[in-house]
Amino acid sequence: MPILDWLLYQHCPEYSVNSAWADLGRIPRPPKTLSDKIRTALDLNPCDILFIHRDAERESLDARIREINDSVQGLDIPPVICVIPVRMQEAWLLFDRSAIRRAAGNPNGTTILDLPRWRDVEGLSDPKAYLFDLIRKASELKGARLKKLNVHKCAFLVSQSIADFSPLRSVRAFRALEDNMRTVLAYGGYIAPSA
Repeated sequence: MPILDWLLYQHCPEYSVNSAWADLGRIPRPPKTLSDKIRTALDLNPCDILFIHRDAERESLDARIREINDSVQGLDIPPVICVIPVRMQEAWLLFDRSAIRRAAGNPNGTTILDLPRWRDVEGLSDPKAYLFDLIRKASELKGARLKKLNVHKCAFLVSQSIADFSPLRSVRAFRALEDNMRTVLAYGGYIAPSA
């Protein structure tokens, strides 16, 4: 959510953004198909623009876009923006050492954190494990205290701790997201169309 909020603000600073994440795992019988997930999300959170997130994982970016487009066919929904990180969304959090240290509860830590080069980030086989390892290392905790560290919560906090996501513009999948967002915003009259 912080990445999407940041992007919206970059393109529409004059609008206020009231974003909501449809946490479908918390409802009694979560929907199974993507189409059903979309319908349920919209029932719970009506919106002007719908962001649909699908990690690419082993699929191509184009295959995930087709999957989303096929799933929204025939649905009465607002404009859709596809959010498709290559592999997993955690790859988009592997650029800010300070944010990782803050999220790990050790903002003044000194342990060296080896972040991947940007040209390699989309090729990481397991960005989530990579981020979790960085969080553990950044915490500088040992033994039982390290075992108690909630790396899932810390990973969420990494995105909350980043103020500027512009380095992501060097990642192909992020550029595709931003291009898709510009098109949808222009079509909806939120911004002027690009020349």
